[in-house]
Amino acid sequence: MMLAHGLPVRTTDVDAYPVQGRLEDLGPRIPEVAREVGIAPDWLNPHFETFAHVLPADYGSRLREVFAGERLRVMALGVEDLLVMKCFAGREKDVGHARALLRRGPDLRIVERRIEELVERGVPGALDAADFLDDLREGA
Repeated sequence: MMLAHGLPVRTTDVDAYPVQGRLEDLGPRIPEVAREVGIAPDWLNPHFETFAHVLPADYGSRLREVFAGERLRVMALGVEDLLVMKCFAGREKDVGHARALLRRGPDLRIVERRIEELVERGVPGALDAADFLDDLREGA
């Protein structure tokens, strides 16, 4: 959210989801990077992958490049897709981030359509995500 969309967030980790391979394949490099740059050894959060199923199939069309190196390319989710994820997380601590994403002017049709699809499929948490989005919109 910070790198791609300029939203100030306080976090101590990076949510990551590999397009190729697995984060576990990075193995010992993860704590090495932490030592090199002076951050906590658990800086890379692999749990994002657990929630990737809520993303729309076309989320890749909204990815934003935030870094391109010789062997690493880092992409960030688009505003709409981050908002879907925040709605599914539904945590109180996400309300401020979700409101900030709303101020970025996302195409809410994408967000609503995805959440509705997941409600129709009976995906756990989808009704709560829909309520979260409704509450956000009422409070905006």
